[in-house]
Amino acid sequence: MKIAVTADPELAIPPILYGGIERIIYMLIVELLKEKHDVTLFAHKNSDVPCKLVVYPCTGNSMLDVLKNSWTISKTIFAEKFDIIHSFGRLAYLIPLMPLRIPILMSYQRIPTINQIKRAMWLSKQNTISFTGCSNYITNLIKPFAPAFTIYNGIDINKYTLAEEVSDDAPLIFLGRIEHIKGAHKAIEIAFKSNRKLLIAGNIPIQYQKYFDENIKPYLGNQIKYIGSVNDEQKNQLLRKACALLMPILWDEPFGIVMIEAMACGTPVIGFCRGAVPEVIDHGRSGFIGKTSNNLVDFIKMLESIDRRSVKELVKKRFSSGVITDQYIKLYKVLINNCRS
Repeated sequence: MKIAVTADPELAIPPILYGGIERIIYMLIVELLKEKHDVTLFAHKNSDVPCKLVVYPCTGNSMLDVLKNSWTISKTIFAEKFDIIHSFGRLAYLIPLMPLRIPILMSYQRIPTINQIKRAMWLSKQNTISFTGCSNYITNLIKPFAPAFTIYNGIDINKYTLAEEVSDDAPLIFLGRIEHIKGAHKAIEIAFKSNRKLLIAGNIPIQYQKYFDENIKPYLGNQIKYIGSVNDEQKNQLLRKACALLMPILWDEPFGIVMIEAMACGTPVIGFCRGAVPEVIDHGRSGFIGKTSNNLVDFIKMLESIDRRSVKELVKKRFSSGVITDQYIKLYKVLINNCRS
């Protein structure tokens, strides 16, 4: 198949540090190329991908930027015959293409904007536009308004090293953006209550510096350490040496790639029952799901019941890059056939 993939213009693919959607796009491209598909990516000029790259002229979000980037996509689609367009970027970029009889798949890795979905359904020809959510939680928000399917996020399992055992004093780890909804302060509470060491890794957005200064910094010391942003290699080492990853989120997480990254190292995940967390964690096998901080503290005492080798096997079967890409390919074929019928 000849596949056009669109990303948002702000970050390069793959990202250097953080950028969950950009990592999924890169993973998908690599796997599609292994299957001999012809892929063109529309993305940031610093992207380093093994397929044809069409660079966006703008990285901003003004109306003029949107129009220029939209035209960049449209003129390429008009000039070449693509079988399907797969968008991980702004749906607005595809408006000029919606009246055409070409299948469009829009994948949401975040909370969808329902008004945009309704508008896209109105502008598009019948059977030409469909949607995926990265979890049932996201897909179920879309289904009342448009055709929608769940395809989970995935990772390249080979990039993560299994640790079959960890030391008795192995720390807990929190890995994510340092902001209130991600729950780093709750991770600190849980670490103190369980008398465990905690490593906190992640970037601090400028707008959340006050949150860090007031809710994280005062508790740093021998038991609680903040180590800043980490790259892929550092992340692998941190996750594999941890006794568990904490996900004490205070919002409905659309997916949470860090959970399957931890599992790929054999590290169980302990999290609050919000968003996609109960879809990703197999309770009692790859981690534990609770409703309160005290629940999570109790689960930390049960970590020895988790077989870390089985944790890796579970994530391999459900979330490996090959498995996820196969699901996309099967969906592409269905959408192409529906569009032609």
